[in-house]
Amino acid sequence: MTINDSNVDKSLQTLQEMYEEKIPFNRIFGLQVESLKPGRVSVKFKMKKELIGNYAHGILHGGVISSVLDAAGGLTAASSVMEKMQNKSVEEIESRITKTGTIDLRVDYLRPGRGKYFRATSSIMRTGNKVAVTRMELHNDEDLLIAVGTGTYIVG
Repeated sequence: MTINDSNVDKSLQTLQEMYEEKIPFNRIFGLQVESLKPGRVSVKFKMKKELIGNYAHGILHGGVISSVLDAAGGLTAASSVMEKMQNKSVEEIESRITKTGTIDLRVDYLRPGRGKYFRATSSIMRTGNKVAVTRMELHNDEDLLIAVGTGTYIVG
């Protein structure tokens, strides 16, 4: 079986389930995929007291911000693999996706992480045979830009 629109949808659905349900670290944050297309992702999570880093001001921990940006970037990198594997089986695509890993991550913190919920978006900058580079942003519920990041991921 080779990939087609139906197989892409199936692979994306499997990728979303892996991301939301099978990665325990993502469940700690309560990450929910809002949008998932090859090379473009949006995820959302609610503020909760366990994610606070500065208790006096009630703002997100910087590690939460970088972790969420990394998770969104990794999901984007994994989703971009599907475009490069159009003639491969769903099983081959899913096997390759599980090998995605972070090589490098840069985060710029622009504002304190205040909000009721947060949305991380990510898009692919480049996908090669072995490496993908993504650009990520984290916004709060008022659409204020909290942080930006660039991630490099092994994809092959």
